[in-house]
Amino acid sequence: MNNSPTSNNPLAAPHRRGILFVLSAPSGAGKNTIIQGLSACLDCAYSISCTTRVPRQGEQHGRDYYFLDEAEFRRRIEAGEFLEYAEVHGKFYGTLKETIAAYLRAGRDVLMDIDVAGAEQVRTCPDKFFTDALADVFIMPPSLDELRRRLEKRGTETAEQIALRLRNADAEMQHWYKYRYTMVTTTREADLDNMLAIVRAEHCLSRHQTFNV
Repeated sequence: MNNSPTSNNPLAAPHRRGILFVLSAPSGAGKNTIIQGLSACLDCAYSISCTTRVPRQGEQHGRDYYFLDEAEFRRRIEAGEFLEYAEVHGKFYGTLKETIAAYLRAGRDVLMDIDVAGAEQVRTCPDKFFTDALADVFIMPPSLDELRRRLEKRGTETAEQIALRLRNADAEMQHWYKYRYTMVTTTREADLDNMLAIVRAEHCLSRHQTFNV
């Protein structure tokens, strides 16, 4: 058996395409904590969205958001440049295809934090370049009672605001079965371990690999 590193050795120069990790969760389910943990231990890019709202104090164009005026945003919608977008309270938010594609082509994983409607747009994108790269994960709280406890523990919202979040969470949780993975949260450490296990599994999928054979 010849193990010399020749050009037709599939292990000589493997290339893995980047994976598009889409994470969705009700508010308070622990998604942000998981994303922070992943960002600290993986070389992944965090998707930066475009928006038509004005920058808040301390926010920077290209770091927090790409700030566009409404005419430019609508032009890009018409040109089909967004992988997903939505209008929220009169302002537009969206993710540019080329921003994501550049990372994926370079073999770098991307984290996208979007709601169930945005995830559905990515999932049904007609461009197989993105759907082939997709690994979508729904982060599920153990129960609505536990989610209520977590929201109340934060102490940042009124009872009416918490009630609204719980109603929204109940509606979002009905979409869990559409995702490739559903992860029920427990502890911070276990959640990160489970998410890393998903990342490792996706890294080993044959369809994400390219070998010269």
